[in-house]
Amino acid sequence: MKDTIVVGVALHSEAGRRSGQRAIAWAAERAMDRHQRLELLSIVGGAVGMVGEAHLIDQARDDLRSQLEAEARTLTDAHPDRLDVRVRVDHGNPVAKLIDASKDAALLVIGSDFRGDAGPARGPHGIRIAAGSHAPVVVIPDADPGARSGVVVGVDGSDLSERAIAFAAAEADRLGEALITVIAWSPMEVSRNPGLYPPEYLDALARLSEESLGLSLAGLSSTYPDLRIERHVERGYPSEAIEVYARRARLTVLGSHGRGAIARFLLGSVSEEVLRRLPSAVAIVR
Repeated sequence: MKDTIVVGVALHSEAGRRSGQRAIAWAAERAMDRHQRLELLSIVGGAVGMVGEAHLIDQARDDLRSQLEAEARTLTDAHPDRLDVRVRVDHGNPVAKLIDASKDAALLVIGSDFRGDAGPARGPHGIRIAAGSHAPVVVIPDADPGARSGVVVGVDGSDLSERAIAFAAAEADRLGEALITVIAWSPMEVSRNPGLYPPEYLDALARLSEESLGLSLAGLSSTYPDLRIERHVERGYPSEAIEVYARRARLTVLGSHGRGAIARFLLGSVSEEVLRRLPSAVAIVR
């Protein structure tokens, strides 16, 4: 199933339905471009299970399956012979079930869990799923992003950053968009007076960041000769620098920094902060 894009679809509310439909539309476009299978997955029950008799759970599963099958028919009718769409309904903790489904997926796509009028921050489910997923995760905003262009990728010179660049470059090439690379630097916090930093120290930090970005992008033009690549070296905190460009982008790609059995369930602070704000569709690459 490594050629399958799994889409987590929440149909229990109108907000969840809108978010899920945006996720389905994004995933369907990618599946057609990449000739991949699409699986629509919905989960019955909350984090502590569903209270009630077994027949109520069965009824909820049947209702969800009918809704997913209707979504699948809409897709295949609109794109005959271009999409292979499967549906699946499971029962249990949605976060745990989606993480488990990611083990055999090429990509996991989910809609954001919007928190209503509580503020601009998104809920924690997308962050938990992205942190625990075995496959790359794309989180789709609940709101219509409007006209966007470009694929943004955050760069920090790490091996994980290299994988994020590779994912972002492939997506930019698929979409016919520019690859917008962003690396951020900031001086060591030793004083509240920025005037105390020697100019040569700041110049050296900027230069090292430029060199790191150049090394990270080496060979990319030979792989994608028609890809337009923008390079941005910014002074400031990485998540803030990335968000400036992400607000105008079709997709933002970041590496997760979780490693090992326990660390896999932790996101780096930059990835988590960008996911909380969700300025665009965001891909977390492991």
